[in-house]
Amino acid sequence: MEYTLDCKDTSSSSEASEESDTITSLEYVDPLCDPNNPLSIKFSDISTAAFNIRDGIVRTPSVKSNRLSEMFGMEIFLKKEYLQVTGSFKERGARFAMMRMSAKEKQIGVVAASAGNHALALALHGSLLGIPVTVVMPEFAPLMKISSCVSYGANVILHGKNIQKSKEFAYELSRTKGLKYINGFDNPDVIAGQGTIGLEILEQVNKVDAVIVPVGGGGLIAGIALALKTLKPEIQIIGVESNNCPSFQNALSHSTEILQPEASLADGLAVPTVGYNALKIADGLVDHYVSVCEESIALAILRLIEIEKSVVEGAGAVGLAAILSGKLAFLQGKRVVNILTGGNIDTTVLGRTIERGLAVDGRLIRFDVVVSDRPGGIAELTTHIAKLGASIKDIFHERAWLAANVFSVQEQLAKIYTQITFPGSM
Repeated sequence: MEYTLDCKDTSSSSEASEESDTITSLEYVDPLCDPNNPLSIKFSDISTAAFNIRDGIVRTPSVKSNRLSEMFGMEIFLKKEYLQVTGSFKERGARFAMMRMSAKEKQIGVVAASAGNHALALALHGSLLGIPVTVVMPEFAPLMKISSCVSYGANVILHGKNIQKSKEFAYELSRTKGLKYINGFDNPDVIAGQGTIGLEILEQVNKVDAVIVPVGGGGLIAGIALALKTLKPEIQIIGVESNNCPSFQNALSHSTEILQPEASLADGLAVPTVGYNALKIADGLVDHYVSVCEESIALAILRLIEIEKSVVEGAGAVGLAAILSGKLAFLQGKRVVNILTGGNIDTTVLGRTIERGLAVDGRLIRFDVVVSDRPGGIAELTTHIAKLGASIKDIFHERAWLAANVFSVQEQLAKIYTQITFPGSM
C-alpha cells in the first residue's frame, strides 16, 4: 500500500512533441480504445457480465418516489446505484474488466487514471480479486477518495493538474511496468459491466417507458442503451449532461473536444473527450440528450436530501435536475427510471451545495437595509423578520462606507425562510 505525490513535469518541450507522445502512448497501451478503430459489444457480453459479477456487486433497488411522482406528474423510480460499497455504479464495469484479465495480467496488476469513483471501484475489487492496483489521481482529488483508495490497498499516485495529465502518466506506467490500463468508461468490458444496470431495471420495474442516464464519458449510457433497446426497443433512453461540459453532445455533432472542462458540481461527468467505443455503441440508441445548469444540479441534490433522505453527488443528480428544470415535461404520465449513479460528494462541497440549492429555491435570500444605529434599531428589524417566519443566518454591520448619516448603520443579512412549501420546479 502506497500513497505518492508525483509533481514532476512530464510534458515535452514543444506542443507538437507532447501531442505525438500522447497519441503513441494511447495506441500502444490502450488498443481497446482506438479512435481510428472503435470497438462494439453485443448484448451477450452484457448478460455474461451480469452472470460473472452477480456475487461481487450490490443489486441496488429501483424504488418508486411517491412524492416526486406527485410533484411532476410522472411515475418516478430511483435506481439507487450510490448504495454500492464504494458509492457508485463504477464497481460493475471495474469488476468485470478485472475478471476478464489473463492470469499473467492479474499477477502484474492494473493501472488507471481517475479523479475518484473508478479508482475506488478498482481499488476495492482489486483487493477482493487479489489483483494489484495502481491509480493515478489529479493533485486536486478529494482527500476522502484518496484515503479510501489507500484503505482498500491501492497504490495511489497524485500527478498532474488535470485528469488528462494523470491519464498520460498512467499510460506511461502501463508501458514501462507492463500494467494493464483499464479505461473507466471506454473499455469494452467496462461498458458491458455498466450495461447490467439495464437488465436489473427491467427485472425490478414493470412497463418502463423511459430511463434517464447521466452522461460523462459515455460508457454507462452505451451499455444501458444496448441492454434496454435489445429487450425493449420502445423504451426511451434520455442522456443528461452538465452545461459546463456537454462532451457527448459535442462529439455527436462532430464538434471539437473540450480541452479544459469548466468546474461543475457534476465533476464525475466532466471529461474532455468521450469514449470512442461508447460513442459508436450509443449512437442511434439514445432518443434524447439534454444538458442542465449548475443551479438545477444544486437544487436536485437538495431535493433528494429533503424528500428521499438520499445524499447523491452532482453527477448522480443530473437526471432529477433535468426533471426539475422542465426539460423532460414530455415524460408526464410515463413510468420513468432515474439512475442515481453515485453518492461520493465531498462534505465541504455538500455544505455549499445545500446553501446554493436553498438560494435557487428562494428559501435563502440576502439583502441590505439601513436602520438606526441607536438602541432598538436592529431589534425592530429582527422583529419584522421573525413575523415573516424567517430566521437570520448571517448578519454584517457596515458603518464606515455608508452614504447615510453617522447615526445609521447598514445591515447585510442572509435569512432562511423556515415556514415554506417549496414548488415542484424552479
